[in-house]
Amino acid sequence: MTKQEHNLRTAQIPSESEIREERERLRYRRRYRQTMRTTIYSMIVVAAVAVLLATMFLPVLQVSGTSMEPTLEDGDIILLVKTGDFETGDLVGFYYQNKLLLKRVIGGPGDVIDIDDEGNVYVNGELIDEPYLTVKALGETDLTYPYQVPESRYFVMGDNRATSIDSRSSAIGCIEEDQIVGKVILRVWPFDQISLIH
Repeated sequence: MTKQEHNLRTAQIPSESEIREERERLRYRRRYRQTMRTTIYSMIVVAAVAVLLATMFLPVLQVSGTSMEPTLEDGDIILLVKTGDFETGDLVGFYYQNKLLLKRVIGGPGDVIDIDDEGNVYVNGELIDEPYLTVKALGETDLTYPYQVPESRYFVMGDNRATSIDSRSSAIGCIEEDQIVGKVILRVWPFDQISLIH
């Protein structure tokens, strides 16, 4: 009798319960793998949809700089909504020389803007209410006032009027509608300051 034959004779045949346990273990492993695969695929789909929504409808941005203080601070994370409807006082994000800037809409196409030496802003002859400002200032400007906003453009200004470079300077000027990414609606970071933006 060879060693292999001896081993076959002495090997124990598994009992029915051992076979059941092994089958159950294999079934569990197969279910576990299927669950993991389904979970990973679901997460990939959710992430892809989130990225698509963020780029097409709800861009998320991080604030850089101080031109929108005190409304927004450096490092804040905000949510924008894509829209073509802008009014005086709306906060918008727009592209300028491959950068995304945040400013407040002051006037739209055809509006006449006037700013006095104290920093009071008039649109079409009426002083606008700007509760979001802590300090008014004429700031850096090389325009002659009153100034009429060209067609399909918007006159924008930062809330930190003394330091913001915006439509008051011909370096930026009035922005075209197709430069605008969207309207700022919500601050989402820091968490203790989550709030709607007006």
